[in-house]
Amino acid sequence: MPGTNLTREEARTRAALLHVDAYDIELDLSSARDGGTFRSTTVVRFTANAPGAATFIDLVAPTVHEIVLNGAPVDVSAFADSRIALTGLAAENELRVVADCAYTNTGEGLHRFVDPVDGETYLYSQFEVPDARRVFASFEQPDLKASFRFTVTAPRGWVVVSNSPTPEPTGDGEAQVWSFSPTGRISSYITAIIAGPYVGVFDEFADGAQRVPLGIYCRPSLKEFLDAEAIFDVTKQGFRYFQEKFDFAYPFEKYDQLFVPEFNAGAMENAGAVTFRDQYVFRSKVTDASYEARATTILHELAHMWFGNLVTMEWWNDLWLNESFATYAEMVALVEPDGTRWPNGWTTFANQMKTWAYRQDQLPSTHPIMAEINDLEDVMVNFDGITYAKGASVLKQLVAYVGQDAFFKGVQAYFKQHAWGNTRLADLLGALEETSGRDLKTWSTAWLETAGINVLRPEIEVDAEGVITSFAVRQEAPALPEGAKGEAALRPHRIAVGGYQLVEGKLVRTERIELDVDGPLTPVPQLTGRQRPAVVLLNDDDLSYAKLRLDEASLATVTAHLGDFAEPLPRALVWAAAWDMTRDGELAARDYLELAVAGLPKESDIGVVQSVQRQVKLALDLYADPAWREAGLTRWATVAEENLRAADPGSDHQLAWAKALASVARAPQQLALLAGLLDGSAELDGLAVDTDLRWDLLTRLVATGQADEAAIEAELARDSTAAGQERAATCRAARPHAAAKAEAWASVVDSDKLTNYVQDAVISGFNVADQRELLAPYVAKYFDSLKSVWETRSHEIAQQIIVGLYPSYQVDPATLEATDAWLAAAEPAPALARLVVESRAGVERALKAQAADRARG
Repeated sequence: MPGTNLTREEARTRAALLHVDAYDIELDLSSARDGGTFRSTTVVRFTANAPGAATFIDLVAPTVHEIVLNGAPVDVSAFADSRIALTGLAAENELRVVADCAYTNTGEGLHRFVDPVDGETYLYSQFEVPDARRVFASFEQPDLKASFRFTVTAPRGWVVVSNSPTPEPTGDGEAQVWSFSPTGRISSYITAIIAGPYVGVFDEFADGAQRVPLGIYCRPSLKEFLDAEAIFDVTKQGFRYFQEKFDFAYPFEKYDQLFVPEFNAGAMENAGAVTFRDQYVFRSKVTDASYEARATTILHELAHMWFGNLVTMEWWNDLWLNESFATYAEMVALVEPDGTRWPNGWTTFANQMKTWAYRQDQLPSTHPIMAEINDLEDVMVNFDGITYAKGASVLKQLVAYVGQDAFFKGVQAYFKQHAWGNTRLADLLGALEETSGRDLKTWSTAWLETAGINVLRPEIEVDAEGVITSFAVRQEAPALPEGAKGEAALRPHRIAVGGYQLVEGKLVRTERIELDVDGPLTPVPQLTGRQRPAVVLLNDDDLSYAKLRLDEASLATVTAHLGDFAEPLPRALVWAAAWDMTRDGELAARDYLELAVAGLPKESDIGVVQSVQRQVKLALDLYADPAWREAGLTRWATVAEENLRAADPGSDHQLAWAKALASVARAPQQLALLAGLLDGSAELDGLAVDTDLRWDLLTRLVATGQADEAAIEAELARDSTAAGQERAATCRAARPHAAAKAEAWASVVDSDKLTNYVQDAVISGFNVADQRELLAPYVAKYFDSLKSVWETRSHEIAQQIIVGLYPSYQVDPATLEATDAWLAAAEPAPALARLVVESRAGVERALKAQAADRARG
């Protein structure tokens, strides 16, 4: 990826020189059905505070036809290496650039997709971090805000959506013109163009005299599955909550939500025109956990309209301000409103989001929440569990520290002071200090400027009658992994200590003490002299960010009674603690399996059920002693089948266990059940064997050699959609023979023809844990291909390959040695090295966990 980087120093220099006023952008998409390129004309007006100075504007395009600066032609040779050099600037400048830009199939820039159902073409833009320059010439950095006016020519009958309200098109020919009104001052990365024969459903958010038009769009082939009313309900819940808490009216003229194909992320917060991956339009039955996940994404993107779009970080080192705030805001807006469908959303956060953060924070690439971002390559690998989940966890703790009222009053002042501008961390902390009266500099240093995760352990002594004679909380700061930035640090924590007793078969909290933990050992004298509870749970209510450890007696109790907690949040905290212990080699994989076998049948929270099911499979595939692994997988498959048959007909739990069995089935009778469900010769009362479940069943049958290419073709004939084509690609790559693996590898590594989604599907099918021997020859091939992939593919595609094809299932010291040899010899770019080092850390962790499981056996 040469020539597309931008350093922080270059951005600072350019921002000090320029003030950008406005862009007029004309895009001719009239031949989009043919693909290839489109004409892009940009006129940008800007001032320079040092006349005669030089700078550059960014553009990624196959061809530049015309460059005119202040009326004077500039030779097109000024366009080189994704930049147009601009010299001899005046105090006031107008630049015109005419170029042919390229459609992509990678989910970056202007993505082009042809729906196999109707043969129609659908376009959408994705510009974060630096990809507006793939569509128009731009000063591609967040602090050079401007007003944007788009004029789009597109085929008659299409829908065109942008940040401003959609105008009526003009023109009588086969192509029409949409002339949008100018936006407010926004950053280039949140501008948007979505075009194609999309279909829409419309509503409005009304609050007194305020009226905000709302639109939801998708492809016609998904229209029958679009539950627009449910999406509007969540959206309006967010509008009401955020406008009250932020005391700032929604800042844009309308709010459209567009479900688009082959989208790389969950969603993107384009101002007034949010794009979502269209898997959120559920074409098959899903559990309530999927609806909750969609709701949090909707609320996350809506929060960005204020935090990120109205007020934007100055540079990407404060990316966490955008993402952590939106992640925290999505949760409070999900959980707190009266009548919310998901009052236990913090349970999901504790079990999934924080687990992501804990994993990321133990990698060699761990970094402070406030990361040092030196260039664009740094930020493009920094959309991680620290930026999102750890940052949100720390914000939750900050709210507990300053109080929610003071927190939101500070946010209100922040929005009013900095509307339409750019900020740094100090601007937000200053506003919060003023409203809370607290000095946040020490807090910021401890939590935002250090890396790594603390571990909290209870130290309990009791007498012969079980009365507590001493209780303290031990805090540890494990050394950071080799190569990590910063140093391990003990931090101040505000936590609750919960005591739980078995009451009529339920674990019920009988005592709670809230206190500050600081330093290596914090005594808790309040508990001395009390009867020891059956379970002692540190960080009860999940107030802080730390890994929890259970003492021996508590672990014994929860092993037998984890599903018996009366409330979902402590169950989720214990599940998360057990998973951390498994990953750290403190709990054997076989013991985690037994914990799941005992606890999951009693677990009511479907999101926790599905999360633990995935973790059990991962533990067995990676952390189990290889000599015992097959026995563990066989036991898990048996348990999955038993729970599937015992689940209430038509329930979310029934569907979750069906999918769990489809991921692990191995015994002849289990595979026969999958085949019977697929061909209709077997039925389970209430289980809807619909499109997505059919593909799950078939994928396992193919991977185990029970179904062949003819079966894949037959299923594809039933589901000839784009999603069906992707699932068929997964199946073909999962076939258990060398030729299938060679074909899959060549299609991803040796060719660049696959779209982002099909490529991801092939990689998914290539990596089957049960096929380690077939995958072993690709270790050397992987390292031979790395540099070429990085240098010739776009960032999204390269990252997908580098992470997805790393030999994670080859848990062997030889894999570490091969990785280290490549890192030493290849001198990779820092962003590439980070991706490889993170993957290496997974194998290193798996080796340690396997040793722990072997010792347990």
